[in-house]
Order: sequence, then C-alpha cells, then structure tokens
Amino acid sequence: NGGQALVLGRADLQQGIVLDLALDIVPQFRQRQGQHGQRLLLQGRHDLRLPQIGIGCMRISGMSDNELDAFVKTALDHDLTFFDHADIYGGGKSEALFVSFLNRNPGLREKLILQSKCGICGGKKYDFSYEHIVESVEGSLSRLGTDYLDVLLLHRPDALCEPEEVARAFDRLYRD
Repeated sequence: NGGQALVLGRADLQQGIVLDLALDIVPQFRQRQGQHGQRLLLQGRHDLRLPQIGIGCMRISGMSDNELDAFVKTALDHDLTFFDHADIYGGGKSEALFVSFLNRNPGLREKLILQSKCGICGGKKYDFSYEHIVESVEGSLSRLGTDYLDVLLLHRPDALCEPEEVARAFDRLYRD
C-alpha cells in the first residue's frame, strides 16, 4: 500500500492551502526523486513528472463557467497543473465541464497533467473488466476533448479483479 494522494478541492484553493504529502504511486511504476519535490515516474517509453499535489475535480460539475475559470486559474497561479478526474465524477459532467475551460484557453492542454480513474460503476460496485475499462477511458477521452490521458488509475482496489484482463485493457489503451 502506497502513500496517500493529496487532492485539493475548491475550498482548499480559495484558502490558499499548500500541503506537502506524498503522491500515491501505482506499483507498476519505478520511482526516483525528481527536482522540486516531484517524483519521476517511468513507464514504458515516457517520462512524466508528477507533482505531489493534485487538484480534485469531483465537485466541479456544479460550477458556472466563471467559477470554473477562477478555480482552474487559481490552481495555475500556484503552479498546480495536475488535475484529477474520474469517469463517475458528476456522472461525467465534471470532465465535460473541464473541457469547456480548455476550449476557452487554447494551447493549455499540453501544459497540464490530466489523470482519470475508472472501475466504479452504478449497479455493481466495481467493474475492472476489459470492456468496462476501455469504454470508461474512451468516454473520459471524449468528454475531456483529448486523445490521451497522462495518468490512468483504477479507482478502487478490487481483490477479485482479473489482473490479466486489466493488463490487456491497459495494453490496448496504451497502444491506441
């Protein structure tokens, strides 16, 4: 079990809270300490520096465009560029609203780190099947208006998942 990920929400940013907690690292990644308190994660052919602070987007689905702009710009003003999403946040509306911010700020996507999560669904508690993972990620990509995610996580641990099926889904998504 890794450390706890720090995800700041709207109230935290409005109060200017800055915390120093470790980022929860997916076990498949090798890690070594990077500059400025960041961790360097190596996966396959890509190097990615993840900050120790992520901005949680679970509750942005109820924000107006002006509130969302202020929320994201406040994060960016504090050099916080790591935004945490999930396919279930606001029933997908949080991701769709975030892309509206990106559309109003062309060229910003490449400067951000977008993380999304999958595996929680209505009716069943968890679904880490190949089909659900691929469908969830394709939906997130569409709602976020991007052709890639910087980080993809399984939302909650599930001891009953089939690791080979999860690996097959991640392999396909990585190739595509």
